[in-house]
Amino acid sequence: MKKTIALLTGGTTGEWVVSVKSAATIAQNIDTNLYDVYKIMLNDNGWFYEPADSFKIEVDKNDFSLNFDGRKIKFDGVFIAIHGSPGEDGKLQGYFDMLHIPYTTCDALTSSITMNKGYTKSIVAGIDNLYTAKSIQIFKNENYDLKQIKQDLRLPYFVKPNSGGSSIGMSKVKHADDLESALEKAFKEDTQVLIEEFVSGREFSIGVFKAKGEITVLPTTEVIPENEFFDYEAKYTPGATQEITPGEMTEEEFARVHQIVKDVYSKLNCRGVVRIDYFLEDETGKFYFIEINTIPGQTATSFIPQQVAAMGLSLKEFYTGLMKETLG
Repeated sequence: MKKTIALLTGGTTGEWVVSVKSAATIAQNIDTNLYDVYKIMLNDNGWFYEPADSFKIEVDKNDFSLNFDGRKIKFDGVFIAIHGSPGEDGKLQGYFDMLHIPYTTCDALTSSITMNKGYTKSIVAGIDNLYTAKSIQIFKNENYDLKQIKQDLRLPYFVKPNSGGSSIGMSKVKHADDLESALEKAFKEDTQVLIEEFVSGREFSIGVFKAKGEITVLPTTEVIPENEFFDYEAKYTPGATQEITPGEMTEEEFARVHQIVKDVYSKLNCRGVVRIDYFLEDETGKFYFIEINTIPGQTATSFIPQQVAAMGLSLKEFYTGLMKETLG
């Protein structure tokens, strides 16, 4: 018997644009023999199912249901495709936990913690062979000493909103005088900011998921941006970045990276598919953890669809496996 699934898209941050594109990819590749899918848009104006362009049906948030065509539609599970808040930060996960509706992502606690880059780094720091760049976390309404920060960290450094995604609000600072304007930019996106020493190395992004109870690592993607770093434009403009899937690693690097990312997945208690970004440092080849995305992009230019193809799977097979694992 078919399951009735809500595909949740949109969101309340600048990442909603990416979310809509991700949901379009997912919708095209869900097995309709197994699932009836209702795409639901969540934004600042409400939660709606839109069967036609000019027609909206509001979701009943009391039990996450729809009244449509004279019947009440309840959902067996939710495919969350919202990047940023409230899809990636644990808010929706907590809501669905209270309603006892399964969903495709990490649980509320993991989602909430991993949205905070600084807290995540603290948790993964003890994993064998995993390194993190030296960093300082600051808060918007608290006093912080710019002079001390400049003394404590080596230039250049990255300034990142602590809970942001898609590299929105991020800057690479090469001159100490530019730190203040970079902080202003980051604080527009978040109340916490991470200032991190730059690691010189090759950048990679790797998908990890669980299916049939086994943690599986997708082929990695090496990222060579035309821009100064892998910013929003580089991420979502076709041709702005050279993306090599599978990325080239030695046998030793391959084995080490796979073990580290599986350990990260386990230690953070992940579910569904996540994407881990990392550097292999020039000279040493050390693995430097950058961040984890618990709802990675699924757009036509996103890494996960590229990596699934490189593994020899169709997206339909991949999403079916993901949904069976997480939605039962």
